[in-house]
Amino acid sequence: MGYEWLALAAAFLWGISSLISVTPARHLGSFAYSRWRMACVSIMLSVLALITGGWATISSDIWWPMAISGLIGIFIGDTALFGCMNRIGPRRSGLLYSCHAVFSALLGIWLFSETLQGLRLLGAILVFSGVLVAVFFRQSGATHQWEETKGSLGIAITLGLTAALCQSLGGVIAKPVLTEHVDPIAASAIRMIAAFLAHGTLVLLQVRVAQPVNPMNWRIFGMVVVNGFLAMAVGMTLIMYALKWGEVGTVALLSSTTPVMVLPLIWLFTKIRPAPSAWIGAALAVAGTGLIVSS
Repeated sequence: MGYEWLALAAAFLWGISSLISVTPARHLGSFAYSRWRMACVSIMLSVLALITGGWATISSDIWWPMAISGLIGIFIGDTALFGCMNRIGPRRSGLLYSCHAVFSALLGIWLFSETLQGLRLLGAILVFSGVLVAVFFRQSGATHQWEETKGSLGIAITLGLTAALCQSLGGVIAKPVLTEHVDPIAASAIRMIAAFLAHGTLVLLQVRVAQPVNPMNWRIFGMVVVNGFLAMAVGMTLIMYALKWGEVGTVALLSSTTPVMVLPLIWLFTKIRPAPSAWIGAALAVAGTGLIVSS
């Protein structure tokens, strides 16, 4: 499987997990939810890397860059994303988060001399345009509670763009390490452990914002485990493999199709059909993806 398909598979898993995240993230709060999810995924990835022998590929000079990547991309990025989702729902937070494709493409061109030209450039333009059209549609008639704005819209936008920027910076930091003979599963485990330790430090310091809004229960815990497995243990590891073999900008653009993929899932969950413009955006993104994958 080419790295393009890995990025698309990750985008699909992120779409599913974003809907699963809504209930536990609002129940626990963005900090507590992120902490529980990171704890579960750290265990999953560490055990898997131990079974597959991935830890043998990790040397002492790899720990710090991957840990920094985790602190920026997961500790700050994911926590900001869930804070944004709690305020404006999964669809609009997905829009803001998809801006990481733009940040990553620009950073890839600047730092790694990557290029987007010909059919790939056209495909990239179609993908990003499709994402924007798909998530900016106007919903007429009945709306779901996921479309409501809770609190300040300005804060939500700031959190969403912060999450996008942190995701792109985390990928850029990880890219040089992953091009070496490093196991992406073990690398993902390091990123996750670093993020979890940072969250644990906030709890030990009794930072108020890090405390759970409501206590954990078995139903919420089950959602956290399923979400963590799909989004981080599988999805983020697929991204690490994609970055290992592909360009930062292309991987980011393909993984930014999550808001498009989530449209039929939202329709299924909310029973409210997205507007025609949303499907036009989806068609543009699919056409652009086809150009990138086939060229």
